[in-house]
Amino acid sequence: MADTVDDLSAPLGQETARKPRRRIRLPFTATQALAVLLGLFLLAFLGFAIFTENPYGGEPGARVAIKPAPEDKPAMAASTAAPVVKSAPETAKQADPAKRTVTIIDGSSGARHDVVVGGEATDKIDSDPAPAVMAGIDPRLLEKSRYGMIPVAADNLKPFTAYAAGTDADRARAAKMPSVAIVIGGLGVGAAKTSDAILKLPPAVTLAFTPYGSDPGKLVERARAQRHEVLLQIPMEPFDYPDNDPGPQTLLTRLGPEQNLDRLFWHMSRFQGYVGLANFMGARFVVADPAMQPIVREAAKRGLGYLDDGSAPRSVASSLAEAQAMPFARADIGIDSVPTSVEIDRALAKLESLAKERGTAVGVASALPVSIERIGAWARSLESRGILLVPLTTAMLKSKSG
Repeated sequence: MADTVDDLSAPLGQETARKPRRRIRLPFTATQALAVLLGLFLLAFLGFAIFTENPYGGEPGARVAIKPAPEDKPAMAASTAAPVVKSAPETAKQADPAKRTVTIIDGSSGARHDVVVGGEATDKIDSDPAPAVMAGIDPRLLEKSRYGMIPVAADNLKPFTAYAAGTDADRARAAKMPSVAIVIGGLGVGAAKTSDAILKLPPAVTLAFTPYGSDPGKLVERARAQRHEVLLQIPMEPFDYPDNDPGPQTLLTRLGPEQNLDRLFWHMSRFQGYVGLANFMGARFVVADPAMQPIVREAAKRGLGYLDDGSAPRSVASSLAEAQAMPFARADIGIDSVPTSVEIDRALAKLESLAKERGTAVGVASALPVSIERIGAWARSLESRGILLVPLTTAMLKSKSG
């Protein structure tokens, strides 16, 4: 009926246009959809292969439950809270009276840990290999530490007297003449400058070695073979630390006595045969009584002397050493503070004047070539001017007796 009405109302000779049907068109083709699905599958597979821990690579496996054998049951006692009965020999071993537990204070970190020492097996502690004992060292004057051998007084014998250079006759002569002691410091790191100091300077010149260097023990042995007296320089905190850093295991005012003593023992173990200690830098440390007191007390207990290099006017080393009845000297002049021939000669002339005025004078210098050359030339004619060049121990004993 509707079609008939449309035909009647349409103009003659014209057909009514029919509306076309709409078709739904997707934004992608079937080929594209298949490609996307394959891509997603590949990504999922790769993700599983990369991020899934499968050490067997997909191989088939099986899990088997294994029951412990009867002999394994005692080993499980600790986890099952069943009582464990120890054999009599094991109990006796644990109660061995020859063993004791000590608390170690690490000088670097300050950490504490207990270590069983004594008995058949003593725990080995710490990282640095212990230096070998040097030739010509009295074994009675050595004590084992966790870093190696360190000096100790024993049987009324002290390292200060055992390793002192010179003879009783030399010391008796020095008691009647103005005397000068010279200490060359900073040795042990540069082998060339250390060798120059050992070979080119008179035996009466005392040599002070830092604990650093690849093998300071060999250089110290050479120095002692040439009849030089030896000191150990202990790195101590300067005012501008850490911008100015003396080196590893430096003694610091912010550390407790136990840590600083642990660091001291590390330094003391680097070589043997020294008569005493000296500060290496340390302008802040040597003026701090709480920091210095344990160090001086320990050195005195071990039969060592102490040299203050004179760089800190308010140093407490002198009073602390006096309280311990410890051999002590303080440097009067830095010989090469201005490292020129003219200034070095002037400093040496001033040392002579002080020796004539007070009976004894002490100078310190470094191993600069100009210093070694000028001190060597000065020493050759010193006795003709009525002054004696003496080792540091002789100057210390003379000052103490005076």
